[in-house]
Amino acid sequence: MSFQDLRIETERLILRPPTLDDLDRWADMMADPVATRFLGGVQPKEMVWRGMMTMIGSWASIGVGMFSMLEKGSGKWLGRCGPWSPLGWPGTEVGWGLHPDAWGKGYAFEAARAGMDYAVDVLGWTDIIHSIHPDNEPSIKLAQRLGSKLIGPQQMPPPFTEEPSNRWGQSADGWMSQRRLAAS
Repeated sequence: MSFQDLRIETERLILRPPTLDDLDRWADMMADPVATRFLGGVQPKEMVWRGMMTMIGSWASIGVGMFSMLEKGSGKWLGRCGPWSPLGWPGTEVGWGLHPDAWGKGYAFEAARAGMDYAVDVLGWTDIIHSIHPDNEPSIKLAQRLGSKLIGPQQMPPPFTEEPSNRWGQSADGWMSQRRLAAS
């Protein structure tokens, strides 16, 4: 199966690799100073396009990249979530970033669970981290809800070396136990 055919469905979401159809909503999210506070800051559409091409290229080259999150009923792009492990990254990460109009609805938790399952079940990752700015309370709460624990401060690669970041995470075994508890 080609990466372009990859599709994961949850109760309310479709997760699939990004396409150019996502550009306008992705650029809208990245133009919002609140939404981008912990994602590297506001970016013009041209930079967002390059970032999307990086994600698409990662999927095509190594089979790892964040999924675009689409609302199942409407097809509306809600954000990105999933496995991410570029060169120099502090670990194998499942990360997320949502458009502001998708905040507070449980979409990030639903998508992150599917991303964690994909990382463990398909990619065979033995550890999963979440790189979270110490002031990013919503992401900290999500990491905790996923069963991840604070490991401690970490150094991010360029161009994020000056950004404070904490590593949250858990082992694949921990995640498998966590999801069994959540399913019962």
